[in-house]
Amino acid sequence: MPCGKKNVLFLPSNQFINKFKASIAAFFLMKSYKHLFFDLDKTLWDFEKNAEATFRMLFSEYKITEKCNCTFLDFYKTYQKHNEQLWDAYRKGDISKEFLHINRFSNTLKHFNIQDPVLAIEMADKYITETPNQTNLYPNCIETLELLNKKGFQLYILTNGFVEVQYRKIEKSGISPYFTKIFTSEELGFQKPNKEIFRKALQKANANTEDSIMIGDDLEVDILGAREAGIDQIYVNHNRAPHNQSITHEINDLKEILTIVC
Repeated sequence: MPCGKKNVLFLPSNQFINKFKASIAAFFLMKSYKHLFFDLDKTLWDFEKNAEATFRMLFSEYKITEKCNCTFLDFYKTYQKHNEQLWDAYRKGDISKEFLHINRFSNTLKHFNIQDPVLAIEMADKYITETPNQTNLYPNCIETLELLNKKGFQLYILTNGFVEVQYRKIEKSGISPYFTKIFTSEELGFQKPNKEIFRKALQKANANTEDSIMIGDDLEVDILGAREAGIDQIYVNHNRAPHNQSITHEINDLKEILTIVC
């Protein structure tokens, strides 16, 4: 019987096997995204900064302090409350665009006992005219869009905003060249989070759910709406707001998009 060392078979541990299986699963679950759909307001375009800058101009121009005993901050916070309530009703289809446009101002003025429908209309029209001229974007917005564009991704805007306002915001802020198409709820006939707006956008972009992803700041409107439509999501949580929703990805800075899709 020949002498020699016996061959010893070393079996991997269960821990190693489990890690290996997880790595293989993660590899096959990775998606190759081609079509990136961005929300505009509060995702790329800094709505809070831009709206406040416009509102300060209106507050001064129309001499609101002479008409009521209130500070700018009191007036602006009251407007924000009415604006959010009316936008919620508009998204649900309960009110018209025109009703939202005027009543967010008339309701604010009435709160401070200013019964002046003409002033409400003037302020509403001025706000729509001047706000798109503001150009504040979130940090790393341009750099991120430029890199995504260079890497060959197809970029789109998918927004609930008014057509005449959103197109001007995009143009004035300098981000228009990065986007293949712009989709607004007015043009598509549905408001986010209705899953039909996502389906229509996919159809017009010649995209499908497997190679597309929705990027937005509004957990309910952008993220859960996209999830309901079967589209992966990147939740842009600028303010690190806590939540308990199951989402595909979450970031705090726009540049983090690159680590997800590239």
